[in-house]
Amino acid sequence: MLGFLSPKNDLAFKRIFGTEKNKDILIHFLNDIFARTDNPIETVTFLKSAQEPTIAAQRASIVDILCQDAIGERFIVEMQVVHRAGFIKRAQYYAAKAYIDQREKGTEFRDLKSVTFLAITDFVLFPEKEKYLSHHVTLDSETHEHNLKDFSFCFLELPKFKKTKEQLKTLTEKWAYFFKHAEQTTQAELSCIVGSDTIIQRAYDELARFAWSQEELRNYDSVDMKQGSEEDIRIQAKMDGQKEEKIAVAKNMLVLGFSICNIETITGLSEADINVLRFECMTEEPQI
Repeated sequence: MLGFLSPKNDLAFKRIFGTEKNKDILIHFLNDIFARTDNPIETVTFLKSAQEPTIAAQRASIVDILCQDAIGERFIVEMQVVHRAGFIKRAQYYAAKAYIDQREKGTEFRDLKSVTFLAITDFVLFPEKEKYLSHHVTLDSETHEHNLKDFSFCFLELPKFKKTKEQLKTLTEKWAYFFKHAEQTTQAELSCIVGSDTIIQRAYDELARFAWSQEELRNYDSVDMKQGSEEDIRIQAKMDGQKEEKIAVAKNMLVLGFSICNIETITGLSEADINVLRFECMTEEPQI
């Protein structure tokens, strides 16, 4: 039995990147992935990660890690093992919800801070792209100017990362290797992988099997790592379809003048989500 657990496991991922005692690991990771050398993130505050779901029974609005830095910029960090239907759209929903939630605290529009969504995926998300790490921003379609700066997305696709431990040069490569191969790594290989980087060493230390109690290991083993069976995926796809149907009904009811209370009762959507749809309807034709 090898000595390290998998960082792709939900409990292990949050233990490394989502706890107060390991804030410096998360900060190091974000600075490395986004190459924040000139303007590095120096501190983060964890925020409530359970965003209000569109349908109460769904867990789709629960993000792994939601935090903000010293100036209020928000970061969502997700570990995704299974490619479920609509993942890219959910990523955009998560970012939009984190952005909208700032207004609930009375923030003026001019004071809204940016939201960055980062996902580590154990599947190929963009087959047409060769690189394992991609950054996405909103650009002017003609001039490619970056005027709308409040949303950005980053995807680290692990199957595309092919380097061996001997080929690792950058910190980003070391993190990619960490996520993809930690469970198969031996203690003897660590010096070659980690080098002089003590923070990445600590990330491996958090995965050391001997550092986990028996109860923690049982909980680790009970976590499905978000993989699920084919039946789970089929059920999720069905739920996604039902959600889209409810959204379509709610939009039509808004156009026809139904009250938010009635729309809540009929569709099961929350007041916050209906208000978001209300703004969308201002530029849409009724779907009757």
